[in-house]
Amino acid sequence: MVTRLVRVLRAAAVPVALIGLTALAGVVLGRVYAGDLLTRLVIGAAVGSVLVSVATRRLPSWLVAPLSVAAMAGWTLWSLRLAANHAELPGGLLEVTADAARNGIPRLLTAMIPVEPAPDTVLVPVVAAWLAGLAGAEVALRAGRVLLGYLPPAGLYAAALYAVGPNAEPAVGATVAFVAVAALGLASPPSTTTAGDDPAASLTPRVRAAVRLRLATSAALGVALVVGLVAVLGPVVAGQVDGRPVDPRRYVEPPQVQTLDENPLIRISGWALHPEQKLLDVSTERSGAPVPPSDDASPEPEPGASSGPADTSGGVRIRLAVLSDYDGVTWRVGATYRNAGRILPAATPPRDSSVGTVRQQITVAELSGRLLPAVATPQEVSGARVAYDPASGTLIRPEGLTPGLRYAVTSAEEHPDSNLLATANVPAGDEVARVLRVADGVPDPMRRLAAQLAEENGAPFARALAIEQFLAEHYRVAADAPSGHAYPNLSFFLFGPRNGGGQEGTSEQFAAAFAVLGRLSGLPTRVVVGFRAGGQGPVLAGDAYAWPEVLFDGLGWVSFDPLPRPKSEPRPVEEDFRPTPEDPPPSEAPAPTVEPSASPEPVAAPDGPPSSGRPSTVVLVGAGSGGLLLLLVGALLLTLLAMRRSLTRTRLVDGDPGQRIAGAWREVTDALRLAGRPVGDDLAATEVARHARQALAEARARASGGNATDSTATGEGPTGKGATGGGPTHSGITGSTATGSGTTGKGATGDDPAVDELAALLNRVGFAPDAAAADQAARAAEVATAYVANLRSARPWWRRLLWSIHPSPLHRARQSRHPN
Repeated sequence: MVTRLVRVLRAAAVPVALIGLTALAGVVLGRVYAGDLLTRLVIGAAVGSVLVSVATRRLPSWLVAPLSVAAMAGWTLWSLRLAANHAELPGGLLEVTADAARNGIPRLLTAMIPVEPAPDTVLVPVVAAWLAGLAGAEVALRAGRVLLGYLPPAGLYAAALYAVGPNAEPAVGATVAFVAVAALGLASPPSTTTAGDDPAASLTPRVRAAVRLRLATSAALGVALVVGLVAVLGPVVAGQVDGRPVDPRRYVEPPQVQTLDENPLIRISGWALHPEQKLLDVSTERSGAPVPPSDDASPEPEPGASSGPADTSGGVRIRLAVLSDYDGVTWRVGATYRNAGRILPAATPPRDSSVGTVRQQITVAELSGRLLPAVATPQEVSGARVAYDPASGTLIRPEGLTPGLRYAVTSAEEHPDSNLLATANVPAGDEVARVLRVADGVPDPMRRLAAQLAEENGAPFARALAIEQFLAEHYRVAADAPSGHAYPNLSFFLFGPRNGGGQEGTSEQFAAAFAVLGRLSGLPTRVVVGFRAGGQGPVLAGDAYAWPEVLFDGLGWVSFDPLPRPKSEPRPVEEDFRPTPEDPPPSEAPAPTVEPSASPEPVAAPDGPPSSGRPSTVVLVGAGSGGLLLLLVGALLLTLLAMRRSLTRTRLVDGDPGQRIAGAWREVTDALRLAGRPVGDDLAATEVARHARQALAEARARASGGNATDSTATGEGPTGKGATGGGPTHSGITGSTATGSGTTGKGATGDDPAVDELAALLNRVGFAPDAAAADQAARAAEVATAYVANLRSARPWWRRLLWSIHPSPLHRARQSRHPN
């Protein structure tokens, strides 16, 4: 009985060691996850994969991999359903699985830490753990190569350490446990040998001596090799002990806002012209926070006031975007969004502020873009997958807003102690340099006005209050005022003749002027775009407005309202300040600036384990698990390639000329999305063409390492002459003032595809669908094909490989055919 028990323990030593090694990878990776769900799922995958191999040891080797993969599929589906229920994600299992398979790796590497165990963040670890356990068990148990069988779990453990990077404390305990478990598995002798057995006993003395000499020589060479490697690599490894690990998240581009959302400040004027447009439906519950007065134009409530039980009758200020970066032309969001789960990272409230809780149910109506409205500062979001920027406390929905989207958000509403504002200081230094930066080119009258207001008021709060009162007393709100907040626009707003359109504007100009004057007087400021609405009911376009905020020590960001009070008549600015007259700027709004995103550097794949030298091992590991997976992946890639080519052929060849021209246009817009430069549905065809030329110029500049000059940044199209001083500016990219006429694309370089010509054909088809000719459709296909080829050729080689198999054009084509 004892002998049998010892034999069982010896046989179980290696499987238990493989389970332990694979499970420790889940323990290491679970340090950056919220809760222990991911760790439990990985441990389950480790146990299941090894036990399947143990149970099928007597079956033919070629049958083990399919059985194990089938078991892996079952465990993975169960894990995804469990993770979906944990994250409270809507949708069926097939929908959740497809989304996780499509976005698992990028979302895992762009998720906010702690990572919520959702289907897309657990799929890759669970599948990788199962495959590592399968490969390790087959090599160690069936082929008898225990040390070689440790390679897959060791590779998984190293990958987990790399994925965690500098986002957790060093895994010293887990690494020591990994070494100990591996040593226990190696220390157990094979069950097929017994003590006292000598494999060389049956040999002749001379042969036995030769075998022992060869073994001793091999052992000596192995020891010498190990000692040499330790001597060479030891100092290198020791020198990296105190080094900071590389964060792999820097190689993956996080979710980005669209061009429409990069500067939502310019949307204020459009909303003001259509005030009855319904954007949202809101239901609000408050607790522990003061309720503002119902009159939207009334001053803000005193910060720090307390309230009793939950109250839903008061108004609420819903925040859409926070704009901290200003280059003298455009205020921009400048946020870095990371995929987040339902529970968002907790923000530390300012020490001298009280915090109330606001719970809202929000239903999207006609609001477009990706920015997700919420009361500051959101703590929990359910009903929508979001990405979050902790610095600004704003949310986006990477898939974009759709009518009918309903989500719930719980926010911590901060209220600074108003009694401390008068004596509060403002921070300075590198930490707030971003919100103190004043771009070059400030008009001299604006500098003199800021200096005058600062001289008369010494304390920071007094300076901010003086700017607020100056704007409220001297300017009036005009819903039809042109958009624009570049230096020339603000100068005309502040000092332009009253009878010529000056000294009036929307909240866009009031908030932007306050923020610039505040920075000129030493105040850290930013601009916020949002909605002023009641606690219940619809939020209309007329409720949209912008307001400035100032950062105070211990109090956080404090909002100000520079808009004039109701029924107040503004005094001419000349009564208190006489600037030098300046010419009015053009009224067209400056286009938002989009920073070109650097292409992530390709990461070299780790070297695989060395071949075993025995045919059975190669067949088991390579032809069994790897061959099947490669076959499945290859079939999927070939299917995607064929479907993509069929879609292009259908668009450019099939149908009447009008349909083929529209299909060529969709090829161009799909190419822009694949290149990371999507366009909004609200842009005109000529604007999209200009955006397409600029995207191609930027891609070529990145490919060549030089600067791109967009010679068509300013042109005369259907909207008239382009605004001066309002063109897009990019890092390393300069928009010149060369002009092009109409939509013929004369400003384009000779070797660029004539996307303007394609835009003109699209507009012609839109107004007269039956007027398109076959030669025009052929020309549209030629232009689209040339543009897509040029844009694809400017991408890095590995992005070019993924270009033709990316499934997003197929998904969008299916959505366009079946919108519901």
